[in-house]
Amino acid sequence: MASHISTGPETAEEIIQEVTSSFGPLIRFMLETSERIMTQIFSQEGIFQVSAIAFAFLAALLVTRPLGRLIERAWPLEDEDTMFLASAFRVVRRLVFPAIWAFGLWISVAAFRKAGIGNDLIRVIASLLQAWIFIRLFSTFVRDPIWSRTFATIAWIVAALTILRLLNPTIAILDSFAFNLGEARISVYMALKGIAILVMLIWLASLVSRFVQTRLGRASNMTSSVRTLIAQSVRIALLFIAIMLAMNAIGVDLTALAVFSGAVGVGIGFGLQAIFSNLVAGIILLIEETVKVGDFVELESGLSGEVREINIRATLITTNDNIDILVPNSEFINNRVTNLTLRDAFVRVRIPFGVAYGTDKDLVRTAALEASAAVPHMLTGPKAKPPQVWLVNFGDSSLDFELVVWLKPEAVKRPRAVNADYNWAIETALAKYGIEIPFPQRDLHIRSGSLPINLTAETKPSEGG
Repeated sequence: MASHISTGPETAEEIIQEVTSSFGPLIRFMLETSERIMTQIFSQEGIFQVSAIAFAFLAALLVTRPLGRLIERAWPLEDEDTMFLASAFRVVRRLVFPAIWAFGLWISVAAFRKAGIGNDLIRVIASLLQAWIFIRLFSTFVRDPIWSRTFATIAWIVAALTILRLLNPTIAILDSFAFNLGEARISVYMALKGIAILVMLIWLASLVSRFVQTRLGRASNMTSSVRTLIAQSVRIALLFIAIMLAMNAIGVDLTALAVFSGAVGVGIGFGLQAIFSNLVAGIILLIEETVKVGDFVELESGLSGEVREINIRATLITTNDNIDILVPNSEFINNRVTNLTLRDAFVRVRIPFGVAYGTDKDLVRTAALEASAAVPHMLTGPKAKPPQVWLVNFGDSSLDFELVVWLKPEAVKRPRAVNADYNWAIETALAKYGIEIPFPQRDLHIRSGSLPINLTAETKPSEGG
């Protein structure tokens, strides 16, 4: 017995017919809506309403500027919180024109209703303006401009469709475009709904994590690394919950995530190995506290700078040239790291220099100690230690000394500038006492034989002499 197997469209005509049948209700709805609007506009009542809308628009233009100046003179900007007041003033100033226009339109609605003339078009425009004003006011409380624009756009679309009585038809049309994912039916409407819910939940998660981070910042009994670890953990957990709730809202079976988790595990084993390694390394750094925010570190690669942030994937280091560099966290775990401020910020430095053979050693010590006193980087106070001058080597061309100095905490983070300042001061002090800084030289001794040397000197008679 032959079985009948249904297949999809095969020819171009069948595909076009199926697409047309899918978009047919949408096209008919848009044509009927536009025809109804155009009929209403070009009717006698429609012409009256368009004239009233234009008149209210011109009146709002004439009144906006003087009213804005009046608000500017009366606005209190002498308080301490001038930043908030200035921001609120800019918002109010931008809303003066649409508020006056909406007010004029609502007056026109009342007048048309009393005269027995249709006012649907005016009422729709006034409602749209009123909705935009309230949405704009609400979005100002969201300080992030990206989130503010996102919320304003979504709210404005929903409000406009509701006012135009197109929300339910639009939902029905969007819900008609769907596909099956396993046993779940996913439509365009459900996808947009899930995206909107996800955006809202991510924003709420950001607010909660920022609040937690602020509260943790006031906890003096916790170290900065522990506070950062807790804040990052809360943020990741909230984002994960937001994604799960958004997926559940569109009807995705969360039990199917078991397969996804297995795929993630395989991905970590292959392509995501480096990312997962940096993630674990960042958690280790925050727990061990071997590298903290504010430490001055030198990496095995030669990079040195101050640690500004320890994130989940990478650590932000700012060099003394004010260059921000992101270093993967695994580099702090797998390679050697010199932390100059791990336990305390008191560091001893050695500044090498050389003088000619035969120079008085005591005179060299005097000059070097004067040089150390002339540089303001030396540690002072109760934990101060005096500088020292060491004779460390008998070089080929010089007596090699080292000026040994303990540095202040703020100078530890500027090693190159400190070394340059001490070299400058040492050269000045040696020149003051007439101490020679030698350069490499070789003596030639002839054991036997003779070597003729001709000395010639060319002189020119001076002109006019």
